[in-house]
Amino acid sequence: MQQQELIPHLFRTEYRKIVSVLCRYFGFDQMETAEDITSETFATAAQTWGIKGLPPNPAAWLYNVAKNKAKNHLHRDSLFANKVSPAIRNTTPQFYETEIDLSPQNINDSQLQMMFAICHPAISPEAQIGLSLRILCGLGIEEIADAFLSNKETINKRLFRAKEKLRELKIRIEMPDEAEIDARLAPVLTTIYLLFNEGYYSVSQNKTLRKDLCLEAMRLCTMLVENTQTNKPKVNALLSLMCFHASRFNARVNKNGEHVLYDDQDTSLWDTDLISKGAYFLNCSANGIEVSKYHLEATIAYWQTQKTDTKEKWQTVLGLYDRLLQTDYSPIAALNRVYVSSKVNGKEQAIIEAEKLNLTGNQFYYTLLGDLYTDIDKDEARLNLKIALALAKTDMDKQTIQKKINKL
Repeated sequence: MQQQELIPHLFRTEYRKIVSVLCRYFGFDQMETAEDITSETFATAAQTWGIKGLPPNPAAWLYNVAKNKAKNHLHRDSLFANKVSPAIRNTTPQFYETEIDLSPQNINDSQLQMMFAICHPAISPEAQIGLSLRILCGLGIEEIADAFLSNKETINKRLFRAKEKLRELKIRIEMPDEAEIDARLAPVLTTIYLLFNEGYYSVSQNKTLRKDLCLEAMRLCTMLVENTQTNKPKVNALLSLMCFHASRFNARVNKNGEHVLYDDQDTSLWDTDLISKGAYFLNCSANGIEVSKYHLEATIAYWQTQKTDTKEKWQTVLGLYDRLLQTDYSPIAALNRVYVSSKVNGKEQAIIEAEKLNLTGNQFYYTLLGDLYTDIDKDEARLNLKIALALAKTDMDKQTIQKKINKL
């Protein structure tokens, strides 16, 4: 791999590791210091490697430079605390332990602890996702802005407010006690779930970023599964759900970037390895008595990876959606249930159920109605698709809907 390709690759894979360790070491009070030291490390790499060439082990080189920069910072702080500050006012000198541990185990532990600290319920879900993308996934501010269809200034302000809140509440970067794990795990799983959805259902035109967000969510969830404290049934269920969805990633969009409906997907593009992994984690999630929304969604996603198209299959899925809506209602789940109902009860019955939802302002609601009406009332189908077209956010969505209108 060439240097111009290697540094961005290492930034994506190593930034999050270094910054998590340094943040854990410095605490939220000096989070910017941890980020600055990590960024300076990569800037030094770009300059030094350009002159001297690549080192034998680039990742180890980064760790060593990051350690030295952190030690230099701590040394300057110690000098100020012990010599300058006492001369200005009467304070107790502070000393720092300067050993920065960048071993694989401590990197892993630091990322897990940071995950729980960032996903604190005191800050908004959007801020939790933003901080996770920045600190735990190593995404740049521009990439985060792209993911949220926002701009750098807005994202910077959002992350700044979130950091201030964590400082204000003196949130510690540590794993919760065993008794608190389940309660604190809920917002962590919600953040990972939303992060995956941000990629899977993204309206961003950046295809690479969309897939990366999904893979990062799966990586974070895998860390939880591999830790004995957090390897809970609902964690396995969420990982199973993401594996099943990710298995159909390449079939959901055609070569022109247009969304492909489930019925029209090329099943040969489904990733059978991910389907097998999803089945494995779904089986692991069956250990216990709790049936979370992740269990129900994962089971639905499992059936969606089964290529049979029988009424029995769709009746099973319809029953699962009924349970899901009772457990955790959402408009998207309700819309998906209507689609499944059309498979079981026919399109006319599904139209009645859809119109009861009355999700005005929702592009997918009108797209679904347009599809359901297509073989029943073309004028009504055209009317709903035109409303969906007006609500569509991306050019590709607009092109897809326009093609449906043209076919009518």
